Amino acid sequence: MAVDMKIPPVGESITEVTVGTWYKKEGDHVKMDDVLCGLDSDKATFELTAEADGVLHILAQEGDVLPIGASICTIDSDGSAPAPAPAAEPAKAEAPAPATPAPQPTPAMQSVTEPAQAAVAAPAAATSVIEMKVPAVGESVTEVTIASWSKKDGDQVALDEVLCELESDKATFELPAEAAGTLRIVAQAGETLPIGALIAKIEVGASAAAPAAAPAPQPAASAPAAEASATGQNGTSYAANYPSPAAAKILDEKGVNAQQVQGTGVGGRITKEDAMKASPAPAPAPQPAAAKPAAPAPAPAAPAVPGSRNQRREKMTSLRRTIARRLVAVKNETAMLTTFNEVDMKPIMDLRNKFKDKFKEKNGVGLGFMSFFTKAVCIALKDFPAVNAQIDGDQMVFNDFCDISIAVSSDRGLVVPVIRNAEQLSFAQIEKEVVRLAGLARENKLTIEQMTGGTFTITNGGTFGSMLSTPIINAPQSAILGMHNIVERAVVVNGEIVIRPIMYVALSYDHRIIDGKESVSFLVRVKQILEDPTRILFDM
Repeated sequence: MAVDMKIPPVGESITEVTVGTWYKKEGDHVKMDDVLCGLDSDKATFELTAEADGVLHILAQEGDVLPIGASICTIDSDGSAPAPAPAAEPAKAEAPAPATPAPQPTPAMQSVTEPAQAAVAAPAAATSVIEMKVPAVGESVTEVTIASWSKKDGDQVALDEVLCELESDKATFELPAEAAGTLRIVAQAGETLPIGALIAKIEVGASAAAPAAAPAPQPAASAPAAEASATGQNGTSYAANYPSPAAAKILDEKGVNAQQVQGTGVGGRITKEDAMKASPAPAPAPQPAAAKPAAPAPAPAAPAVPGSRNQRREKMTSLRRTIARRLVAVKNETAMLTTFNEVDMKPIMDLRNKFKDKFKEKNGVGLGFMSFFTKAVCIALKDFPAVNAQIDGDQMVFNDFCDISIAVSSDRGLVVPVIRNAEQLSFAQIEKEVVRLAGLARENKLTIEQMTGGTFTITNGGTFGSMLSTPIINAPQSAILGMHNIVERAVVVNGEIVIRPIMYVALSYDHRIIDGKESVSFLVRVKQILEDPTRILFDM
């Protein structure tokens, strides 16, 4: 009785797969759950396991693209007993006359084949496989990108040992091993996977399986058969210059023609590694050819360009893609306006110079401008609650607390951790929280909880020398305050021209929920508090 093996469903959006490497040959005797071959989709690689014991008959070759549900092979369960017999028949066919010598090679072949089968079967029975899947890392996170692998394929790993780093649009996480055993990597670094997708497997008890992999002579002996299965009748390879789905995607992004890439996979198949190494050099190559017809004109122009004109491409990180998507969404979905004002920073600077040493000695942290701005904003938000609100569908959500988001620049991009209930914190508590969150941001250790739920954002472009800017709202919030650098300017005070340290401040707001009067009055209120810090003491 023959069992028809078909391509199984491997994902909701996957409609076809490519046949990867066959681990068994035509006519091999296979056991239940033996791995027969690898299947490549545009997202990951899967293994096809035998559904019964019997003799394998291959229907699709390596490199073939098959739809879900298509037949890939059959397993003849009736032919399980006479599996060794076909191996002896070719020997008899080659030398029909000498009947006596024919039995001699048969035991020799059996003595080689049986231990090899026993060596393969023994670890399979003793080894259990644990599938490592992408864990749920936050309510709004639907996919992650594999940043880097700390372990290599085939490494022995211990329980809770860090295998790789997963990068979402908000934070970076570590993936620990769920068991001790041998690591089998399914998804490579740089791939983006949905939550719940298979990322790796751990073969528990596979440490003993390492010596079992020693029958390397089998591939060597069966190399002609494998080569024959990967080629057609005319000797050409089915897989030659044929990229896997992952490789095809990379080549398409680089603009490289697959016919110009030398594949190192089975039958000349282009692997993902080949695609990563492929250079988009062919693109500029046609230019000299095109220059030949008009040789007189372009010839002198070419050496006239000084210096290097190389280009470099880098894939956008998940965080960078999300930042880009959200900033465009804010510009398209909000009625964003910006109002400006200027603040005389002399009162705050005098206060800092007077108490900064004692403040640091007592609290262990410096007295910066951020605590003054945070306290001033919290007082102003109480007076103008619409600035602290947000739109949810056709409703306005007002908050009676101030969760202030502080924009921090890190190597991965701009992140915005949140200071919870800032209105209840002292100057020292705010400064300590700013230092703590900024440190976590630069070490890529911020959690999603630490970056969600803010009601108002403060960003300080002045640390980089910005004089004036129009900051973009941090959705779903309705407003953001931009600080800038402090410059000495000539201003009129009490009828006299004096030199004062002036900072321009900008408030970007959503005009759908905040009226012009409220936005301007809010910014004027912040200006009053900063120019007279004693108001903070009396909440005035």
